[in-house]
Amino acid sequence: MLSCFGMGMGKPAILLAAVVMLGTAVSLAAAIAGTATFYTPPYVPSSCYGYADNGVMIAAASDVIWNNRAACGRRYRVTCTGPTNQGVPQPCTGASVVVKIVDYCPPGCQGTIDLSQEAFRTIANPDAGKIRIDYTQV
Repeated sequence: MLSCFGMGMGKPAILLAAVVMLGTAVSLAAAIAGTATFYTPPYVPSSCYGYADNGVMIAAASDVIWNNRAACGRRYRVTCTGPTNQGVPQPCTGASVVVKIVDYCPPGCQGTIDLSQEAFRTIANPDAGKIRIDYTQV
């Protein structure tokens, strides 16, 4: 059986490689703060997929993540972190949801991510209308 040590790679090099790989994994998993709103059916057509049905765990991306359609198909884990207004003081359910970006939320969009009504309801009380979130690409 060959080992890294037998191939000229010493312990310091292996340790450095492990630290770099761990740092990369941590940076990819770092949550970004933003806000979420929701939209209601019908969910088609969409900017990314036309009339194709992508289910209901979907979202529209604001300019913050749209990047000239590059966001199409990306999946994000979204977690409610709190209210943005005084209407619903504790809107979060404690759940997270993974959504697929299928649409564009045009300029003037009120949230970083505009979730489907079903996705929003999974993580927060819809009466809140707009919530603070953390989101990460998965």
